[in-house]
Amino acid sequence: MPEDPGGPKVAGPGSAMMGWSGAIAAGALVVVPLWMLLGNSAVLGGHPALPVLLLAAVALGLLWMFFLAKDSGLNKTRRLTNRGQPNRGQPKRTVSRWQLARSIVVRLTAVGLVAGLAWLNPFAYDPSGAAGQTTGTTAEDATSITLAPEGKASAGLVFYPGARVDARAYQDILGPIANAGHLVVILKAPLGIPLLDTGQARSAMDAHPEITSWAVGGHSLGGVSAASFAKSNEDASGLLLFASYPADSMAHTGNLSVLSISGSNDGLTTAEKIAASKALLPPTARFATVVGGVHAFFGDYGEQPGDGEPRITRERAQEQIAAESVSFMDRLRAAG
Repeated sequence: MPEDPGGPKVAGPGSAMMGWSGAIAAGALVVVPLWMLLGNSAVLGGHPALPVLLLAAVALGLLWMFFLAKDSGLNKTRRLTNRGQPNRGQPKRTVSRWQLARSIVVRLTAVGLVAGLAWLNPFAYDPSGAAGQTTGTTAEDATSITLAPEGKASAGLVFYPGARVDARAYQDILGPIANAGHLVVILKAPLGIPLLDTGQARSAMDAHPEITSWAVGGHSLGGVSAASFAKSNEDASGLLLFASYPADSMAHTGNLSVLSISGSNDGLTTAEKIAASKALLPPTARFATVVGGVHAFFGDYGEQPGDGEPRITRERAQEQIAAESVSFMDRLRAAG
């Protein structure tokens, strides 16, 4: 009889491990994405890329569960068929070591995918009411939120959210900019990661040809994306950084107006990092510090792991952030 091509066999325990570990991995691919979709309003309210990815994971998990159930049913049918028939008992199921190794890799990959999806779960909008709502109109679509002033706007701001932060978390703190007569477009980043599409501001700018002076801005990782866009697009005449700094030097970037606002107690974008970023920005860049402010005060999404301890209230901090931002946009409009 020819030797089995599968190589050395692993009996019983290896086969059993493939069964229960596969069921756990498949179940996680279904349960975790559904928990995110149903339990966090920021998922369905954000960029459609994340819900699509989560639904794809659910479909993959259900398909895997179907094949596991089908395989289990076939094995059960074989055992029942062979029961009571001499010399035809079902032998203990065995798997080759290659099958076992492949099974382990597949399951570890599935666990990694589930962990990655769980990490993408965004910080949801947690209204504080600190800076106030806009007096104009608010419009929302699949990829952006637009705050339009009551009158005609000539200057506009396209804003990149921080990583994994609900775009709606910036409506209140940016509302005063719209109230001052400027157009504000808050982007919804793909998967909540602004660096995945640093050029996303372009579509927002093209949709509003009436705006003659544009600034781009962002919070944390969103500010890195905004800086990248401003460096490569000369029609962006302003850069507004919330607790952020550029990844590359912008010291010789034309006549770009820059305002960097940071919190002295920020545990993520620390004061030391902001000080080091001065060499990366144009010499004319302005720096404003919210004494006692922390990273999470630049939006309304609750506390953030790794952040510092505040020494000022969220309301007072956001009043300062909003006032500095409005002054910056007013100067940009006057210069334009």
